[in-house]
Amino acid sequence: MSSQYQIRADHDARTIVVYQAYSPAIADAALRAGRFVAPFSFHRMTWIKPSFLWLMHRSNWARKPGQERVLAVRISREGWEEALSRAVLTTSDPAAVGQAAVHVQWDPERSARGAALNHYSIQVGVGRQLIRTFTDDWIVSLTDLTPQVRKAAALVQTGHAAKAQRLLPAERVYPLPRALEDRLSPRG
Repeated sequence: MSSQYQIRADHDARTIVVYQAYSPAIADAALRAGRFVAPFSFHRMTWIKPSFLWLMHRSNWARKPGQERVLAVRISREGWEEALSRAVLTTSDPAAVGQAAVHVQWDPERSARGAALNHYSIQVGVGRQLIRTFTDDWIVSLTDLTPQVRKAAALVQTGHAAKAQRLLPAERVYPLPRALEDRLSPRG
């Protein structure tokens, strides 16, 4: 896979961190239970993002309605790679996308100020068929990053993006097995 399409994430030998933004009701219930429970919807696709800054762009630093809380969702690498092995690029044949258990799309990575960068970030949509597996089997832990997000957002807004950078999770290239690289590589 080209360096423009590498997965960059916070990961260790057993796990990878993905990020999601939710309403307070969903986040609070999940944090109390240590996994996603109602009012989280088990009947629709949920998108997970290993890029913290891409989620900050998408959620407007946790200011969008329904996305006021940011969770770090630590999942097993086994689960992550299972999801990727079942993925179809959203740019594939529409019939294949419609039947896929997992969707993958690549979007321009973002800077702390929201500017598009010259490399791409992966977004992974876990479909209804795998939601229970995601919530019950793959999740290792949930952490509320909302206070850290608010502090970093305030620094960015006041012109201190370099200071905000110190609050961001460290992300590095995630080494994919060759078969997954080939599967996820955009054909352009």
